[in-house]
Amino acid sequence: MDGNKTVEFKAQKRPLIKRITSTSEFSVFVALVILIIAMSFASPVFMTPTNIFNVLNQISRYGIIAVGMSLIIISGGIDLSVGYVVGITACYCAYFSSEAVNMPWPVVLIVILLMGAAIGLVNGLIVTRLNIVPFIVTLAMGKILSGATLLLTQGRPIFFNSYLSLLGGGYIGAVPVAVIVMFLAVVAGTVFTTKTLTGRNIYAIGNNERAATLSGIKVNKLKCLTYVITSTLCALCGIIVAGNLGSADAALGKNYETDVIAAVVIGGVAMSGGEGTVWGSLIGAAIMGILKNAFVLLGVSAYWQSIVIGIVIVAAVALDSFRTASADKVHKENAERIAKESARQAKDK
Repeated sequence: MDGNKTVEFKAQKRPLIKRITSTSEFSVFVALVILIIAMSFASPVFMTPTNIFNVLNQISRYGIIAVGMSLIIISGGIDLSVGYVVGITACYCAYFSSEAVNMPWPVVLIVILLMGAAIGLVNGLIVTRLNIVPFIVTLAMGKILSGATLLLTQGRPIFFNSYLSLLGGGYIGAVPVAVIVMFLAVVAGTVFTTKTLTGRNIYAIGNNERAATLSGIKVNKLKCLTYVITSTLCALCGIIVAGNLGSADAALGKNYETDVIAAVVIGGVAMSGGEGTVWGSLIGAAIMGILKNAFVLLGVSAYWQSIVIGIVIVAAVALDSFRTASADKVHKENAERIAKESARQAKDK
C-alpha cells in the first residue's frame, strides 16, 4: 500500500512540475533571474538597496497599468490611450490640488479615479456598441485626451502641494508607497483572474468570443469592465506620477502605452487573447525596468534604449506567435487523432 502511494504521489508531482516549467511565465522568470545575475556582475551598484528600490519605483507606474492592460489583451482587445489617460488625470490632479482650486485631497482622489473610470467606460462602449476595432477607438481617444490636456495646461506645468503626493513620493520605511500600491494591484488582479468567475470568463472571451456568447457570458459588459479597470488604474498612476514630481504637464504619460504593452507581451500574455497572467506582466515590467536601469549604470547612450526595447518587443511577439502556432498544431493533431479513433471504433461496431 505504502509503495503504491509513493508511486502515485510521484506520478502526480511530475506533471505539475512539467506544467510549471513549460509555461511562458516560467521562461520569462528565468530570463529575469539571468538578467539580474548578469547586471550584478556588470555593475557593483546594481544590487545596492538604493538602486533596487529605485528600479522598483520606476517600474511601479508600468506595473500598475499592466494589470489592466493584461485583462484587455487577454479578452482580445488593446488600449493605446493609457499614456494619455495618465497625462490628463495627472494634470487634473495637480489642477484640483493647486492653490487656485484647493479641493480637499479625498475629493480629488475620488474625482480623478472616477474620471479614469469614465474614460474607460467610453472606450468600452464605443468598442462594444459601435463594434469599432479597439486599436482605432483607443488611438482616437488618446488624441482627444492629448488635446484636452494641452487646453488645460496651456503648455505649462501645474504645481501643487497635497497629501496625494505621498502616493508618488512617500515611503514606508525604505519602501516607496508606489511600489506597495503596485504589488497590491498585482495581487488583486491575480486573485480576480484566477479565483473569480468573472475573471475566468475574460479568458473565455479571449479564447473564443462566439463560444463565450453562446454559453451565456455577457461579453460586452465584461469587455467594458476591462477598459474601466485599466483606465481607473491609469488614473491612479496619474496621481502617483504627479505626486512624485509635485507637478504635472502635458508631457506626462508619453509613450507609456508602448512600455506597458511591451511589459505585458514580454510577460507571456498572448496578443491573440485568452492566455497569460497578471503576475507574468509584472515580471515583464521588471525586465523592462532593469534594462532601462542597465543603460544608465553602464553608461550606454539613451538612444539605444528605444532600439533594444523595440527588438525585445519583436522577439516577444515572435515567440508568442511561435508558441501559439505550436499549440494550434498540437490541438489539430489531437483532434485528428480523436477523429480517427472515433471512426475506427464506429467501423469496428
